Amino acid sequence: MKDILSAAGRDVLARFARTTVLLAFDFDGTLAPIVRDPARAAMRPTTRRLLARVARLYPCVVISGRGRADVLRRVSAIRIRTVIGDHGIEASTAPREFRRKAGRWTRLLRRRLDRWPGVTVEEKPYSVSVHYRNARRKPVARAAVLRAAGSLRSARLIGGKDVVNVVPRGASHKGTALERERIRRRCRTAIYVGDDETDEDVFGGGRTARLLAIRVGARRTSRAGYCIRSQAGIDALLRALIALRAGTAGRPPKS
Repeated sequence: MKDILSAAGRDVLARFARTTVLLAFDFDGTLAPIVRDPARAAMRPTTRRLLARVARLYPCVVISGRGRADVLRRVSAIRIRTVIGDHGIEASTAPREFRRKAGRWTRLLRRRLDRWPGVTVEEKPYSVSVHYRNARRKPVARAAVLRAAGSLRSARLIGGKDVVNVVPRGASHKGTALERERIRRRCRTAIYVGDDETDEDVFGGGRTARLLAIRVGARRTSRAGYCIRSQAGIDALLRALIALRAGTAGRPPKS
């Protein structure tokens, strides 16, 4: 995995910036630091200012595991073209059955995990996230979460940073959501920045000539070709993207 902010990486970034490119970002762990209480997650002021400038120069979308309404509050006043929530499921017309499943799974998981302090079950429109960040013995709590969630029918489990995400099998994911948005906006290429296992659906789902996949933090098992070293590096990446479009007044180049 190569550093996108190295000399060679910047050449690749510049090549994509010269096309009609769609920029897409995850939220937690990418635009905003991971915090103990997910309700308190927020971008740093410098990141917010830089993202606002980037969004005037490129079409930008956010694709998050959070619900769409939740993310919209956190990126308010920034010219984000589209916010897609619930791991990409909210990008499509999801079957009502997915919402019913999420509600049923939430009730079951809360009953089964009630005796585990520090484990919280978060219901979203079409999925469930089980957080164990505040559990005293994380490995033991994670094993309990996996046992409880693994018994659910028609569920796909996706790990994350101190979280297990439970989504309906066959539902849209971040990769399909990004490709749908790229085509809808008539962009030739896309740059996606993410940090977690749910982002691997994007990293492994596009041709390298059309998708520049950037992971927050290097990881050998990731399918992303490039990385920034830490979440704090998002500001440097945003500055590089601004510099590559300096003087264009927000007009995308010809493809």
